[in-house]
Amino acid sequence: MRKIVLLFVLSLSTSIFAQKKDKTLITIDGEKITVSEFKRVYEKNLDAIDNDEAKSVTKNLELFINYKLKVKEAYSIKLDTLPSYKREMETYKNQLSAPYLQDTTFIDKLVKDAYFRTKNEVKAKHILVRMPREATPKDTLTAYNKIFKLRERILNGEKFETVAAQFSEDKSAQDDKKSGRKGNGGNLGYFSAFRMVFPFEEAAYSTKKGEISMPFKTQFGYHIMQVDDFKLSKGEIEAAHILIKDGSAKGQKIIDSIYLKLKNNEKFEDLVKKYSDDTGSKARGGKLGKFGEGRMVKPFSDAAFSLENENDFSKPFKTRFGWHIVKLLKKHPVKSFDEMKKDLKAKIKKSSRMQLSEKAVVNSLKTKYTIVEFEKAKKILDNKQLRSISKDSLQSTILSINDKKISQEEFIKYIRNRRHLAVYKLFDMFKEDQILTYYKENLIHTEPEYAYTLKEYEDGLLLFELMQEKIWNKSSKDSIGLKKYFDNNSTKYKTNTLKAIKGQVINDYQTFLEKNWIADLRKKSKIKVSKKQLKNLIKFYGKE
Repeated sequence: MRKIVLLFVLSLSTSIFAQKKDKTLITIDGEKITVSEFKRVYEKNLDAIDNDEAKSVTKNLELFINYKLKVKEAYSIKLDTLPSYKREMETYKNQLSAPYLQDTTFIDKLVKDAYFRTKNEVKAKHILVRMPREATPKDTLTAYNKIFKLRERILNGEKFETVAAQFSEDKSAQDDKKSGRKGNGGNLGYFSAFRMVFPFEEAAYSTKKGEISMPFKTQFGYHIMQVDDFKLSKGEIEAAHILIKDGSAKGQKIIDSIYLKLKNNEKFEDLVKKYSDDTGSKARGGKLGKFGEGRMVKPFSDAAFSLENENDFSKPFKTRFGWHIVKLLKKHPVKSFDEMKKDLKAKIKKSSRMQLSEKAVVNSLKTKYTIVEFEKAKKILDNKQLRSISKDSLQSTILSINDKKISQEEFIKYIRNRRHLAVYKLFDMFKEDQILTYYKENLIHTEPEYAYTLKEYEDGLLLFELMQEKIWNKSSKDSIGLKKYFDNNSTKYKTNTLKAIKGQVINDYQTFLEKNWIADLRKKSKIKVSKKQLKNLIKFYGKE
């Protein structure tokens, strides 16, 4: 019984966007319900109805009236004020509004860009000037000026790698005097989509070959970049290797002997188990999993991607880790756009670049809304103890969006546990958060489908609480009432014991309780159905 009721409830919704000319079909205690509202519900239910009798307009109208009476009762006993109900509705609102906070056109562009950048790799080098985590405008300007001057030195003829080794705050660019390791001069090799933080990737694919980019910012600080090359990606490969960590002539002698054994058709996996010093891959026969070009150190990547056929293995070669032989297990070339589109979209939605879609929505809303910052009220941003200002002193309007006024107190609540950024930056974040909040609050006025679905869930959840209270709990806990119902209807049951068919009796008792409850609701309500509009509906659907 519960399942049937819920299926009916979840298929219902209330139209709050009825047109002015929409005719009234039902009036319940003065509340008007339109023809279009019933039609929306009826047509939605038709898909779940499998016999003509159940498709009757008149019968469905009676069920609809019963539903409306139940929802009205739920509101009258204030079930919508229950904390559990409010929490559930807030969670659902956030879930329902999520798609509206995405710019689909922008996401489609991100997907196409990601595919291009998966198919085409870029080779670049960079110089980094770091900034403090809680950078002030002064810190930002200092870092920008420093990186800009380094760019001018390169443009005036100094070698990029030399400037990077001397001034870049990316340690990999610098020579390590203690270990004797030579820095990479800022060279990053080839990379593709999702390999770098998004602003870095964006700059790499936006800079022409041979050019030096303008300074750009990432979470690490300010960068400049020189792009050296673009090439078609070879996709990814699966490979296995044998590693001898001793990089001396002794290690070379061992790796050469292993190579000779491979040439004499000894199994690669057996030699891995016997000789390899890579404990992480040894138990898996030397398998390293799937990787793209540039993911490994350059000598290893070059050797692995130079192998033509599956099961080919390389000659011994050396990296900073020691001596290797690598075997090609499988090639994974870049798939077509149609094959990759779904996975790329999922990857984008999980990545930081998804924030750009939300940012695009915010920027669009900024052009549509009247947004005012109140400079006098904003002076609290200069107070170093602003989180300790008393509540009574925080009632001035600091921001307004159309007709909505937002107080200083709301801003302090927002930043109270956010201490990782400068206050001016937190205010910008607060403003964008408030713009999105205002947008979500007004979705019921701007997006009819959102409003329908939200109202449907809202009323369905209320009705669930109501049925729980009025019918389901009563039928399971009222043992005296259940026994009385069984005794009064004993002729329709083939057994003399309630225990034997208790489940069936509870189900029947619920139907009995609901029928009587609906009768009571109808008695205390004034219901009027427009005969003219009902007749028109029957004629329109061809169902009595």
